Amino acid sequence: MARPGSDSMDRQMELPLLDAGPLPDAAGNRGHGPAVPADEPPARHWPPVHANSRRLQLGERALHYTLKRSPRRTIGFTIDDRGLTVAAPRWVTVGDIESAIGQKQRWIFTKLAEWQRRDAQRVLPALQWRDGATVPFLGKPVTLRLPSPTGTLLFDALTGTLHLALPDQADEQQIRDRVQAWLQTQARRLFAERLDVYAAKLGVRHKAFALSSANTRWGSCTADGKIRLNWRLLHFPLSVIDYVAAHELAHLKEMNHGPRFWQTVASIFPEFEQARATLKADARDTVPAY
Repeated sequence: MARPGSDSMDRQMELPLLDAGPLPDAAGNRGHGPAVPADEPPARHWPPVHANSRRLQLGERALHYTLKRSPRRTIGFTIDDRGLTVAAPRWVTVGDIESAIGQKQRWIFTKLAEWQRRDAQRVLPALQWRDGATVPFLGKPVTLRLPSPTGTLLFDALTGTLHLALPDQADEQQIRDRVQAWLQTQARRLFAERLDVYAAKLGVRHKAFALSSANTRWGSCTADGKIRLNWRLLHFPLSVIDYVAAHELAHLKEMNHGPRFWQTVASIFPEFEQARATLKADARDTVPAY
């Protein structure tokens, strides 16, 4: 879920956009796709990460999966919209890997079926950037209107309307750019406020804060206190933003995702499990394409 950097000052913890697993329990074990222990590597020089597609016959069912070799010490399973990905150390044989898959095949096929059902229900029309379109803002739809009656950009919170200072003839690119700029301005202000709130609760101070446009993570925190939050979080309810803020700040005390880390998150944001579930379940449906 997270990758440490090459040295202590650059070490960084990340919160992926598509988080692959549930919370670990008190012993650090995850609720599904449990890791399978592997022997320690014979050398300290890690091989580069690489992946390949494979096919495994399990009884009458064929399973396609992606095998990634990585500097981890266990075999891990991830299921998302791309299917099954198995991450394993280089020194573990394919036979042992596929034996582990066979042991978890019931869970694997159940989760793959869940993803297929979810994708089938997610056939939504693409957002058209035009007058009258709606964009999610803090979990609620905001209607785009142009031109603005005041000649300036104006957000009416009571009616949920964003009046854009653009002419009637504005094209989709102009509208999209104007809305994105407004959202990023709101994100910069709101995220800074929420980080301050939870930093005070935790008794920590972050060194710097910046917005991120990453396509692979919601937030990140370096060991020297630099936090980045994805501006697209502004599409979600405030509870989700608070969860990610608390998550990244907790890394200032625990640069890992072990039991003590989650206890730290819970100490300042007890409702984090529900917010985390919302983020995972709604990520694909909530964030418009930019």
